[in-house]
Amino acid sequence: METEKTEHPEFTKLIDLAAGRLGGKALACSDDFFAEMGNLLKPGRGIFIADKYTDRGKWMDGWESRRKRVPGHDWCIIELGASGVIRGLDIDTNFFLGNHPPYASVEVCNRPKNVNGHSELSAADFQLTEWTELLRKSPLGAGRQNFFEIENDKIWTHLRLNIFPDGGVARLKVYGEVFKDWSLVKADEVIDLAAAVNGGKSVLCNDMFFSHMDNLIMPGRGMNMGDGWETKRNRTHNNRDWVIVKLAHQGTIHKIVVDTCHFKGNYPDSCILEGLNLDNGIPFDLSSADLASPDLTWVEILPKVKLSADAEHFFEKEIVQHGPFTHVRLSIFPDGGVSRLRLFGNAKGNA
Repeated sequence: METEKTEHPEFTKLIDLAAGRLGGKALACSDDFFAEMGNLLKPGRGIFIADKYTDRGKWMDGWESRRKRVPGHDWCIIELGASGVIRGLDIDTNFFLGNHPPYASVEVCNRPKNVNGHSELSAADFQLTEWTELLRKSPLGAGRQNFFEIENDKIWTHLRLNIFPDGGVARLKVYGEVFKDWSLVKADEVIDLAAAVNGGKSVLCNDMFFSHMDNLIMPGRGMNMGDGWETKRNRTHNNRDWVIVKLAHQGTIHKIVVDTCHFKGNYPDSCILEGLNLDNGIPFDLSSADLASPDLTWVEILPKVKLSADAEHFFEKEIVQHGPFTHVRLSIFPDGGVSRLRLFGNAKGNA
């Protein structure tokens, strides 16, 4: 069974605010008889196993409601893993060919977080919440990624995906920019300046053949060897692979964690970390291509250190320059995989 491949628009380079690994949650839906709503937020595009069935019918890797025999439509409410501005949507019907929804729309709202750090809606709240239309009712193609660019600069915490009238969606990706109120972060508060949930972003690397650079700054430790940044084997003498991370906020770095979790026969031999401060007369939003320019002067933060397999490596006393920095470049020698990079420090300029 083949599904259609679609060219990816520019907004797909942004972070997926709804991703389960970022903390996104499917809170409720009208119906998920055939396939659970939580599948919407899993990584990738979903798979198809021809001979796999459940006691309710064909197993599908997505969210699928039963065939509707009454008026109305199905819906699913999602809490974003991080609040932010939404720039684009991917409503992916991968492998849903005779059972995809012909149309979909998306609504959003902004709900303050509770003491547990979540802004979950109760069943009663669903009826009381004022939803704002983000994507009007739009046609969906079968077995394909359906991309929609969004022009809205407001901050959102929740999303409601409506499908008309029923059917299956493999994945929902909500691409955008994380919003964090830095005025609430105290000057002496220790925070992971690289973390995606705080607004950090992997912006450029020389190689990510086996797994994506975005994995480096996701929450938690890697789930498996695919949940990290891994380059291909390089046979060039003295090779150096690298990745550049734009920090969530300009800040000083006091503790570094380089985690090679799950990388055993393919971890890097060693690494260094360098920093750049683009808040002094140079645009902070320098393009990704410009960050590779040899004219930029990178400052050594962590001198070259040895790494070991499947382990967290902690560095504090080894740090030679604390910043402030706006970007960091992690270089690994000669190649290999790193699961996570943590940069704990203080955001500069907060009261």
